[in-house]
Amino acid sequence: MIKLGATSSVKLDFASANILIVEDKVSEQDILAQILMGFGVPGIQRRSTADEALRATAVEAFDLALIDASLKDTDGYQLIMSMRRSEQASIKHLPIFLLCGHVQRPDVMRARDCGANFVLSKPISPQVLFDRIVWLARAKRIFVESDSYVGPDRRFKSFGPPVGTAGRRHDDLSAHVGEATGENMSQDAIDGFFNPSKVSL
Repeated sequence: MIKLGATSSVKLDFASANILIVEDKVSEQDILAQILMGFGVPGIQRRSTADEALRATAVEAFDLALIDASLKDTDGYQLIMSMRRSEQASIKHLPIFLLCGHVQRPDVMRARDCGANFVLSKPISPQVLFDRIVWLARAKRIFVESDSYVGPDRRFKSFGPPVGTAGRRHDDLSAHVGEATGENMSQDAIDGFFNPSKVSL
């Protein structure tokens, strides 16, 4: 379990934490594991494929999953969707960070809509990972389950027209995602998609 320390809002207790790394590159597994060991995480499990990750979560409880967006057997987005649709609560409600190398706005929106808690841009620094874990520990976002979405509450922006419709507004976004054309998004910009804000209705 990951929890905030009693004496400081930025001190985390990793004494009993169990974290799953899903990454098909051993070198990147090593980097993430070293960062987590530096935080004092005693339980670090490594898996290279989505299938291995699903088998691991079926038999063992985790406090957080770090999932790479590009896996050999399937992409991280599909893995997250499979986990969010699990009948096993420990898998369905597992906090998930998606790790991406080249991050564009459509990637962030897709990850959010799959049910990821956050997207982290590679290369990941220990400070960024720690800050997002703190953010996760502080967050009070409810978990939402519906026919079209399972994951943390994302109802803080306009998401455009329903799937399969063209939309009625001139600025409705297309559901089609093209090739990357611009620079990578900053981590702050990525986080903005996952940071709920209160709105007046």
